[in-house]
Amino acid sequence: MTDNQRENFGPRLKEIRLAKKMTLHEFYGVISKHVNNFSPIENGARSIGKRLSEDVIRHYHINEAWLATGLGNMFTDDELNTATLANRYDSTEGVPFININPSEICSGEFNILREKPEYYVNFRPFNDCDAYLPVYGDSMYPKYASGEIIAVREVINKDIIQWGEAYLIIADEYANNITTVKLLFEHDSNSKIVLRASNPNYKGDTILDRNAIKKLFLVKGKITRNQL
Repeated sequence: MTDNQRENFGPRLKEIRLAKKMTLHEFYGVISKHVNNFSPIENGARSIGKRLSEDVIRHYHINEAWLATGLGNMFTDDELNTATLANRYDSTEGVPFININPSEICSGEFNILREKPEYYVNFRPFNDCDAYLPVYGDSMYPKYASGEIIAVREVINKDIIQWGEAYLIIADEYANNITTVKLLFEHDSNSKIVLRASNPNYKGDTILDRNAIKKLFLVKGKITRNQL
């Protein structure tokens, strides 16, 4: 995509965001720390940089030809992303519920998005998520209690983290294949992050190398089983 084309696709980004019924923070918060910068971009007052535009395109599987010209389909439909897109954007089906204990996930070649769902949940506030997962244990109580269900959305750019928010972290063998839901906080070293339970009875932080993270999912919220 040329620089001239990037200067003109702000309004089309807004069209995508509104079609997904997302606020500026919801749409861009997983990509950039500076969400307010996207308002003038959407209004055509400023252009978007090459790196940032690539992050948006990759995260939302946007058809670059449509973004540049307005012609064709809004989203890509390549084979690898078809299932994920169907879950994200088909509100009649909803988001898949994967009945697996996150702590039992071993990184390896595991891809949570390819697991067979038990059923689909159609709940508009979280219909942009990738999956629902059950909560086990009480390390995140009272934020998330055992038996509740969390809605997670994969983070593409792992350098953009909303500090103090809960994430599902899937680490590699160098971090003992840790898979857990924890609050994330900044570490003094930019190469590390701090994992912390919300339950005050679980004392002590876990320090994790950023490079050890295989997959990262933002926990956007929760539902209880009686809401299904």
